Amino acid sequence: MTGANDSSPKKFTKKFKGCEIMPESSIFTVEQLNEYMKNMIEADRSLSDIYVKGEISNFTNHKTGHFYFTVKDEKSVLKAVMFGGASKVGFMPENGMKVVLHGRISLFVRDGQYQIYCDGIEPDGIGALYVAFEQLKAKLEAEGIFDQRRKKPLPKIPNSIGIITSPTGAAIRDMINVITRRFPMAKIVLFPALVQGANAPGQLASGIKFFNAGGAEADLIIIGRGGGSLEELWAFNDENLARVVFSSKIPVISAVGHETDFTICDFAADLRAPTPSAAAELAVPDSGELKRQLSNAFKKMELLAAGKISGYRERVKNYENANVLKNPMNIIDDKRMGILQIEKNLAAQLKIILGEKRSQFVMRSSKLEALNPLSVLARGYSVAYSGEKIVGRLADVEIGSAITVKVSDGRIEANVNAVHATAK
Repeated sequence: MTGANDSSPKKFTKKFKGCEIMPESSIFTVEQLNEYMKNMIEADRSLSDIYVKGEISNFTNHKTGHFYFTVKDEKSVLKAVMFGGASKVGFMPENGMKVVLHGRISLFVRDGQYQIYCDGIEPDGIGALYVAFEQLKAKLEAEGIFDQRRKKPLPKIPNSIGIITSPTGAAIRDMINVITRRFPMAKIVLFPALVQGANAPGQLASGIKFFNAGGAEADLIIIGRGGGSLEELWAFNDENLARVVFSSKIPVISAVGHETDFTICDFAADLRAPTPSAAAELAVPDSGELKRQLSNAFKKMELLAAGKISGYRERVKNYENANVLKNPMNIIDDKRMGILQIEKNLAAQLKIILGEKRSQFVMRSSKLEALNPLSVLARGYSVAYSGEKIVGRLADVEIGSAITVKVSDGRIEANVNAVHATAK
C-alpha cells in the first residue's frame, strides 16, 4: 500500500467500457510511440539496405537540391526523399517514370509516417545513363545545337589538323597512320586529354578552346577515342563539352567509339565519323587521288593548249597566203579605185541636188516677185498715203488735206479737192 504523499506512478488497473487499462507508467505519448516505432524499423537490417521499385508521382525538385516524391504500384504508395538528389543522380526523375530506389526505411517522428530515404535511383528496365543521355539530347536539340543548317563545311585540303584524344590510345596511332598515308603534307598537332573519367570532359573542352584561341594552327579539329562501354564513353556526353564543340569557329569532326556508338558530342560536331580512322579519312584527301586528278587536268590543259596553238598556226598560214601580204599594192590600188568611184557618185549626187535646189529657188523667187508691191507699181499702179497711213478708203482723207501718191519712179504731193464714192 503506498502512502498518500508517494509521487511514483500508480500501480493499478482500471476498467473502461469493459477493457482493462494499462498502468499509467506504460502509457506512451505520441512522440514516444513514433520514436519507438522508428527505432524498431531502423533496427531491422533488411530495411536499412533495401531496394524498392515503383512509379514516381508528386515529384518535387526542391530549390535546395533535395528530391521529394512518392512511389506507387497498383495497390500502395510510399513516400520517398533523397537529400542532395540533384548532385547524386545523372538524370532528372519525372512523374510517371518507373524506377528502382535504393536506401533505408525510417519513420519521420513528427508525422508518424515511414518513408524511404534514398541514396540511389535507377530507371526500371533502362539505365540511368541512357535516360540522362536522352534528356540532354532532347534539351540541346530543342536549342538548335544539332541543327544541320548551322554545320560548318570541312576544308577540302587542310594544312594543319588538331587532334584531341589520349596520347597513349590506339585511336591516335590509327589517325596518324591514316593521315600520313593519305596526305603526308598535313601537319598533325596533338592536344593530349583524358577520354574517360570525371576530369575528361573539362580537358576535352580545353582542347577545343586551345585551338580556337590560336594556341596552335589548325584548319580542322578531330575529337574522339576508341570504343568502349557507355560508361567509358560518357565523357563525350557532357553538356558543357557539347556547347564548346558547337561554338567552335574551326570545323570539328567527332569520332567516338565504334560505328554503333553515338554520343552528344557527335551530334554537336560539324561531322560525325563512325570511327577515329574514318575521321582521319574524312579529314584529308587522298594525295594519290589528287595526283591523278592533277595529272588528268594537266593532260587536258596540254590538249587544249595544243588545239589553240594548232588553230593559231592555221590562221598564220592563211595570213601568209593572203593577197594583202603577197602584193600589198594591189590592195591599195583597189582601195583607190573604190575611192574614185565614190567621188564620182558623190559628184553626180551633188549635181542632182544642186539642180533641184536651183529650180526650187527660181520658183520661190518668182512667187516673191509677184507679191512685191514695187512690181505692181511698175505695171502702172500707185499708192496714196495720208501721212504714214495708206489711203484705202474715202474716210481716210478729207477735202483740202495733203496726200502723197507713190509711183514706180517717185512720188507726187497733192491736195484733195473732191471725193466721189463708187456707185453700188
